[in-house]
Amino acid sequence: MKLAEPGNPARRGWLDKQGLKLVAKPYLSGVFATQRLLERLRVETVPLEEVTAGHGGGIFSGPLFRRVYLTDPEHSVPFVGSKDMQLADFTTLPRLSKADAESSSLHYLELEPGMTLISRSGFNAGRRAYVRPDMGGFWGSEDVIKVVPDRGKIEPGYLYAFLMSRFGEVLIRGGVYGSAVKHIAPDHVGKIRVPRFGEAVEKEIHELVEEAAELRAAFQKGITAATRDLFRVAELEDLLDLKWHEQGRDLGFAQSGLNATTLRALNFQPRAQEILRRLRGVEHVTLGDVCEGGMLGSGVRFKRIDAEQGHGAVRLIGQRQAFWLRPEGRWISSEQAPSGIFATDETVMVAAQGTLGENEVFCRPFLVTGAWLNHAYSQHFLRVVPGDSRFAGAYLFALLRSEPLFRVLRSMSVGGKQQDIHEDLRKYIPVPVLTEADRNRIAETVRKAYRQRDEADRKEDQALAKLEAAVVLHSGVATG
Repeated sequence: MKLAEPGNPARRGWLDKQGLKLVAKPYLSGVFATQRLLERLRVETVPLEEVTAGHGGGIFSGPLFRRVYLTDPEHSVPFVGSKDMQLADFTTLPRLSKADAESSSLHYLELEPGMTLISRSGFNAGRRAYVRPDMGGFWGSEDVIKVVPDRGKIEPGYLYAFLMSRFGEVLIRGGVYGSAVKHIAPDHVGKIRVPRFGEAVEKEIHELVEEAAELRAAFQKGITAATRDLFRVAELEDLLDLKWHEQGRDLGFAQSGLNATTLRALNFQPRAQEILRRLRGVEHVTLGDVCEGGMLGSGVRFKRIDAEQGHGAVRLIGQRQAFWLRPEGRWISSEQAPSGIFATDETVMVAAQGTLGENEVFCRPFLVTGAWLNHAYSQHFLRVVPGDSRFAGAYLFALLRSEPLFRVLRSMSVGGKQQDIHEDLRKYIPVPVLTEADRNRIAETVRKAYRQRDEADRKEDQALAKLEAAVVLHSGVATG
């Protein structure tokens, strides 16, 4: 049972504003408390709809439409949904038919840098994201509310910072309605009041948000460049333009030399076998040999004991949150969990349980380094830790994040409904050796990208802290 804050109880006047409805949610969610706080500010507040401009007044979602997905970049555009807007790496985005995207009924769904995106339905309802510079030319789905700032009235970064703050969080989520499937209406978002703290403060916050967005774009560029550099030096660059789905399905093939290791047809997939043949054609070592003395296995299984943040708790990252910009995993007691829940620097984590859906995270990797070393990780990841000092984890990440290696890992699937990666087959994945200078350069490109990602998080945190400080200063009371 939830209880309202004893020091800030629901008041009689609040009931009047709700039409005397005795519904607990608005009071327990903090919506009224936040609205009262903003009313007490000694600065002007304006409805969001008055500082936006463009289609639908600058706050809109879009129509339901039949989606046609393509793989050829020449005839398609990256397509962002309510889950995709949270991603750190946009390489795996589905691609919508360009002809449909640019049609008269959908052309206005094109994203522009500086927009704020709000997921409007489902499990992710209420989450926010900022359209960074490298997202120009992306299209947003009808499940995403687009908030287009009027740059003549408000700085885009400041507007995002307010909506991203805990004040914006409460006000946006306070408008969620529905039972099984949650929704947020653009009309509700437009009524949210935005405080105005003056040009100097708002510009400072805006610049921090913009710097964060540029750093995240640099992160994307860096990891993509590292992967292409590796395949270029190995003279395998054509594999990056794999055109997997244009090669036809793997039907009617024969396989000889079978043994007890596996009898599953998918594990001998001709298209994947061709990738392996090409990788074995260059100087290489196997992934099993690279990880000898390190680790090539899943994490420990353990019982989760929930704990409050700041009381010996650590954030537990699962497969869903691992690929988001800012994880939102549950907090568990680190004292009542085994030491194996943490990861060493430059551990490559591969999502190792899941299904074979084209846009599922199963077999996608990320790198644990920097700020992410503070998190705990579930057992559902394949942990790749090199034992051979010649190969850095950052170098292996540049390889494993590529489309060819994703397809190879998928071909090694075992299991029923929930797939895993075959324990023996994964040991024989070829790892190009290259030269020491090449390996170091590629690894450093990845490291720099992850440093930029951490710096982006710090910039955004600074922007939110400055906004909260402005609220405290102009309210005359502590906000807790």
